[in-house]
Parts: sequence; C-alpha cells; structure tokens
Amino acid sequence: MRENGLRSIWASGKGATNAWAQLPAAFATETLAHQGWDSITVDTQHGLVGYADMVAMLTAIATTETVPLVRVGWNDPAEVMRAADAGAMGVICPTVNSKDECEKFVGALRYAPLGYRSLGPNRARLYGDDYQLKSNETLLAIAQVETAAGLANVEAIASVKGLDQLYIGPSDLGLSMGREGRMDQTDPVVVAAIDKILATAHKAGLTAGIYCTSAAYAKQMLAKGFDLVTCTSDTALLRAGAALRREFK
Repeated sequence: MRENGLRSIWASGKGATNAWAQLPAAFATETLAHQGWDSITVDTQHGLVGYADMVAMLTAIATTETVPLVRVGWNDPAEVMRAADAGAMGVICPTVNSKDECEKFVGALRYAPLGYRSLGPNRARLYGDDYQLKSNETLLAIAQVETAAGLANVEAIASVKGLDQLYIGPSDLGLSMGREGRMDQTDPVVVAAIDKILATAHKAGLTAGIYCTSAAYAKQMLAKGFDLVTCTSDTALLRAGAALRREFK
C-alpha cells in the first residue's frame, strides 16, 4: 500500500506542514500540491466542496507525494467511509466532544475487528492490492477538539483506541469558551487550553495538530511541539494575491 508520508515524518521526530483546499477546483488543488506541502486537507465542512469535487481533488493531490487528507462535514459514518474509499489517507472529524463520539468516528474509519467500516474501497484500492490489509495501520484518524465540552473530555477522547491525532480548531475553541473566536490565538485563557490539548495528546501517545493562518505562528506551534501545522489555504492565498491589485490604485 502507498506509504503515508505523515507517519514517516513523525517517526523521524519532525513536524509536518499542511495546507487547506476549499475551492472545488482540481487544478487549483493540484497546483497547491506541487508547492511542497507535506499534506493537503480537502475541506468538505466549510469549503465549497461536493463529493465529486472531493474525488477530483484527491486525484489531483495523488500526482505528488503530498499526503491527501479530508475534513468531513460532520461526525457521520457515511461521510467518513466515503472519504476513505475515495482515497483520503487521513480523515479529520470536526467537533468531537466526547469519548463516545470519538469511538463512533474512529470505528467508521477502521475495518473489523477494530471498527465497522464497510468493505468497498473503490478508488482507494489503487493505492495497492494490500489496501484492505494495511488500511487500519496506514490511514490517520484525526479528531478535532474545538469546544469547551471537547476540552473537558479531552483525556477520555485521547484514550480511544485507533485514534491518531487531536487537532485544534482555535477559533471555535475560543468562541465556545466565551472568548474571541479567532485563529492564531494569543488569549492566555485559550492558549492554556491549547497547551492542555497538546500535552494530553502526547501523554496518550498521539500526535497533535493545529490550524494556523500565518507562517510565523505555525513556526511557533512547531517549536511548541505540535506535529502538524496548517499554514494557509487556497482561498487565503488567493486573497493575499489581491494585494497586487492594490498597487494599481
């Protein structure tokens, strides 16, 4: 089966980079994948991405060594299984608030006896004839902890067998805690929560990830010990390019 490059990076003791793909355009995603990111997440939650778009975007990423991830829209087993069958090498599940919710998510991503994923990988089978045999140990199960409830239950969530990573959504986390909903958090209350999630993940033998919107903040998070940092998105890069237009005003 195709190697999961993120697992290899982490095994070497290094942190990995990630970019977010929200535009339903395979060529845009392919171009992003050729820029050297360690991984790209196809965002079907807040991105304008349908199922056919997702499949085309995953196919585009596969032209490179970049690891294709998918953030599903919700903790729906059908969404998780379809993303995996389409070729996601890891699935990010938003708003995981309890151990039961995490078990539901992880179970949908793992074949029996570890889970209840239905057998029929379709496109994912192109990764190797041994896909069924090696999928459980290759695909990444990533749970987003981004609410006060998730924070309160983070130790229990981290204890779920088959989970690989706790991933922080800083803006939703801050908003849920009654603080400002923003990325690149500097609020001491939210930073303390972020540090707790990071420590809990590592204590449980999991990796930890976080969404960032600047290279400077992402580097700080890598230095803090995060294993995966999302640095930007296709939409953010497009907006940043608009600065060229202002030069003509």
